[in-house]
Amino acid sequence: MNASPPALDSAVTDISSFSLPSGKPANFLRAVLALGVGGFAIGTGEFVIMGLLPEVAKDIGVSIPQAGHVISAYALGVVIGAPVLAVLAAGWRRRALLIALMAVFAAGNFASAAAPNYLLLNLLRFAAGLPHGTYFGVAALVAATLAPPGRRARAVGLVMLGLTGATLVGVPIAAWLGQFFGWRAAFVFVGLIALVAIALLRRDIPDMAPAAGASPWRELGALRRKQVWFTLGIAAIGFGGMFSVFSYIKPTLIEVAGMPVGGVPIVLALFGLGMVVGNLVGSRLADKSLLRTIGGVMVYAALVLAVFTFTAHNMVAAAVNVFLIGTTVAIGPALQIRLMDVAGDAQTLAAALNHSAFNMANALGAWLGGVAIASGLGWTSTGWVGALLALAGLGIFGWALASARAAASRPAVTNALAGERNG
Repeated sequence: MNASPPALDSAVTDISSFSLPSGKPANFLRAVLALGVGGFAIGTGEFVIMGLLPEVAKDIGVSIPQAGHVISAYALGVVIGAPVLAVLAAGWRRRALLIALMAVFAAGNFASAAAPNYLLLNLLRFAAGLPHGTYFGVAALVAATLAPPGRRARAVGLVMLGLTGATLVGVPIAAWLGQFFGWRAAFVFVGLIALVAIALLRRDIPDMAPAAGASPWRELGALRRKQVWFTLGIAAIGFGGMFSVFSYIKPTLIEVAGMPVGGVPIVLALFGLGMVVGNLVGSRLADKSLLRTIGGVMVYAALVLAVFTFTAHNMVAAAVNVFLIGTTVAIGPALQIRLMDVAGDAQTLAAALNHSAFNMANALGAWLGGVAIASGLGWTSTGWVGALLALAGLGIFGWALASARAAASRPAVTNALAGERNG
């Protein structure tokens, strides 16, 4: 990996091209905290519904599987909203854009809490998901711009800590509110967190201008870059392994490991803790060696997912393994920085698409895991599905390396041929 060409191994873009206003420098930690609170709100809003589906189904008069469609509606909003809003808002000033995105998210959650029926709830969850990817993409760019030298990935990791931390703190609180005061209270809670985030963003984020010449057409230029597609492929396919296991973790623990229902929340908390640890460790590793972190985490993910097939038969071993599976989010900050590096002057779209790719991984992993179970391969087959997806992601990573090396060698070959002709 040390032999990787500059086109693959180094930043090809200067993200400091975002303009900082003159005057007192921004307080980096306060700015990252403000961005992280927004991520905490989004993470809580995305995941809390999974623990409240029975309450939602009963209240709006549908089956639990039908109620599950509101999860898909939100994910669809993320996938569509990330590229569309990133392109349309390419010329916006960064703070104004972040505040607007968080305002849309807050409104979507308050409206969800008041949804009178199944159709409107799905439409409102779709609307609430629209700003998700663009918010994280722009927040990552802002954090990386403000970060001290050599700490870009850690800055992005701190922003993502809001999302991973939500699974450990925000979701349990919102779920408790939903169980005692009704599921609508959970969405009101999420909306209130979003309002706090808006206040912090307004106070602590500098009024940064977009990169000079930013426009929707220039942002679309990211889609012409092969390395952008390779990186998105790693996320959409390689990261799907985690979701193939986690989507069916409750029935697997109960049916295979013999775990009592009361023990499942403890394992879910371990998964959330693993995500927090993985995010912190992964961001530090990415600042030291971006490519080794991406490749190494893919290998690690394949191993811990494959092992789950065997550990799932024992409660303690399964719980430890679930924690380790949570740590595979370590690849998140590395992929985010990678996209920013290979996107050239179209970073906003590329950074936002990272979260579309992760939501596609969610859908792909859950679907393939379900196919394996429905085919009679058993609950533990999700581990093998996950391992194969991680290996597929590793294969895409290797393809990206080979493609970049080939591209880097072409100028040298061309120059050599030209020299022979001149001679």
